Amino acid sequence: MLGDASTGEMIKRARTARGWSQERLAVELGKVEGRGEKGPGRGQVYRWEKQGRAPKYWWPHLCEVLEFGSSDGAPVSQVDVPEGGAGDTVSSVLALGRSEVLRREFMAASSGYALAALGLPDLDGITRRVAANSGAPVRVGRGEVLAVRQMVKSLSDAASELGGGHARHLAVHYLAESVAPWLDGVWSEFTGRELFAGAAQLTHLIGWMAQDEGNHGVAQKYYAHSYRLAAEAGDAELAATALRGLAVQAVDLGYRVAAVRIAEECVDQAKRLDDPKALAYYETTLADAAAQDGDRTTATRFLTASQRHIERSSPVPGDSWASHFSIGRWAHHSGMILARLGDFGAARDHLQMALDVHGLDRRRSHAIVLADLGTVQVRQENYEAALSTWSDFLALAEGVRSVKVDDAVTDMRARLARVGTIHGAAELDERAACFLSGRSG
Repeated sequence: MLGDASTGEMIKRARTARGWSQERLAVELGKVEGRGEKGPGRGQVYRWEKQGRAPKYWWPHLCEVLEFGSSDGAPVSQVDVPEGGAGDTVSSVLALGRSEVLRREFMAASSGYALAALGLPDLDGITRRVAANSGAPVRVGRGEVLAVRQMVKSLSDAASELGGGHARHLAVHYLAESVAPWLDGVWSEFTGRELFAGAAQLTHLIGWMAQDEGNHGVAQKYYAHSYRLAAEAGDAELAATALRGLAVQAVDLGYRVAAVRIAEECVDQAKRLDDPKALAYYETTLADAAAQDGDRTTATRFLTASQRHIERSSPVPGDSWASHFSIGRWAHHSGMILARLGDFGAARDHLQMALDVHGLDRRRSHAIVLADLGTVQVRQENYEAALSTWSDFLALAEGVRSVKVDDAVTDMRARLARVGTIHGAAELDERAACFLSGRSG
């Protein structure tokens, strides 16, 4: 529908209703997208309204600035971070989910949107919907809560093994069709908190799946909604985990300042927790963001703190959302932080430790560590070891649907082109080309 007459009229109607000029709308778009007042320009707004050009990249930001929703005829998948009362959280996230059942759209991500999540109410100050029954006819009990948790675990296991692209449509359908009536049902306050916590987990999982597919815009929306659901449930760990998702995404997209700011808030949210695994989880994220931003002091400080906490943690997985963050996964993340800081020897040791000492129980995770280790070995000019590591990576990556795996293969090919005279490099590059060709087919 983008670029047709109704879209142009809708943009113009919403703009004029606010008393804005085309130039003012362009400025507001720039602020939301993260460029300050340097938006798309008045001429581009004019072309959108006259159907000269479809606002593809700027469409998510138009929806945010002009507050478009399903009643406007806009795609309901563009529903913004909820800002109203507690009930808005449910209707907004379910509108987002239901739209995905009907259509799959690519949405651009921005540092501005990610930072906007920090403006949501704090965990103690929010007026929680879960404090009273909604009055809807569906009665919800412990069984429904356990069902959500079990489904989250099953979907999470599948995504961790085979990548987010395998099961996201199932998770979205479950949110829209099964969880929706329960959130609007009748329950006790305790059950309501548990139910909203489960919904926050499911929403976060869908965001992670979308990110693993490469759809960062959709992922941002789900992470922000997960944060709000966790706040309504009064679950500090889930709230911190949702912010971590936004921070990791900002790191991946190169939004350095936003990544640090969100990661700092994530660590601050976690101060009330006493689970050393969870603390290590969030501290590692801040160390990674700081390393990307070139802040060696902060990166080293929080990497040391995360090591102290992970070494105190129990090796037995618990019920905690962050309990999957094993010492092996910590070693992987730490290795990549050390690589960012230029300490390739220590980075190699940490990645090797993740593989050999602690092992990794998921194929996707194992494959990505192998890809990262090969890159570090190349940086050390240990080409024969890198080719062997990358060969194992390609074998393990078959069948895993993850943009992170695809990006690792593309990165590997670029590095192979620089060492093409090494024996075995051309053969490995051919395998990698076939791998990527199979993805596009």
